[in-house]
Amino acid sequence: MSRTSASALTLSAEIRGRFDEFSRSQKDVGQYIVDHLDEAAFHTAEELARRANTSSSTVVRFAQALGFEGFPELQTAARDEYRRARETVNGSVEQLLAPPLFPIDQTEFEAALAADHVNVEDTARKVDRDAVAAAVDLISRSERTVLCGTDQMAFFASYLRHLLMLLDLRCEVVASPSQEGLARLGRIDEATLVIGFSAGRPHPLVVRAMKLARHRGAKTVAIADATLSEVAKLAQHRLYYSSNSPTYVRSHTALLGLVQALAYGVYALDESAYADRIKAFKLK
Repeated sequence: MSRTSASALTLSAEIRGRFDEFSRSQKDVGQYIVDHLDEAAFHTAEELARRANTSSSTVVRFAQALGFEGFPELQTAARDEYRRARETVNGSVEQLLAPPLFPIDQTEFEAALAADHVNVEDTARKVDRDAVAAAVDLISRSERTVLCGTDQMAFFASYLRHLLMLLDLRCEVVASPSQEGLARLGRIDEATLVIGFSAGRPHPLVVRAMKLARHRGAKTVAIADATLSEVAKLAQHRLYYSSNSPTYVRSHTALLGLVQALAYGVYALDESAYADRIKAFKLK
């Protein structure tokens, strides 16, 4: 495809519009670029591939699938979009509002902490306020909430369950395709709220849960680190968190903050009603 036919679109808009055309590995690259445009603008193809958990050849093929000659041309488009976005926010050239947290010659430890700091800021800027309000309302009114997350996401599903159980809200966790887990999914109905957790490429079990919830008319919320994630696309409401990290694993710092803030949002809806419950728990 020639770039001339899509030159009026930003890079992000074109990726979103053509997302279903890409291969599975190309989708990993595309959704990462959409959510981390600054990295696509200034990192090498090799570094971008590492962060998107794919190969540099896949990054190049993705660029070519969009009609670019190679990655440098895609990067130019990413820089143009990023620069225009910054100018829109700041009115002109971006200003340094505060000194950096760490010196330029960061240690690995400092680089990891700095990335977590950026993840929390990025999540706060990008999470949709209306989606948060809708999720808080659904959790507070749901007769039964099913939290679905596997592997590392199982911890955060369980932690959200713990926070909500303190408010005396009925919650269940599905963390594996065990007989018990599948039985919990089998009880999904119109009165159920299903919250799916996803990091990177979603686990088939979480996708299955979201599809089943949609088929049975249940309410759905996705908590994902990619706005183009299949789990996010299946959900009625989507909460995004940033998970970029220089280390060998994804960062879950912003996800932890999001989960705690979500539970606090439910608590704040009727603080007086929950106060005695929380007080009793603290006295145990």
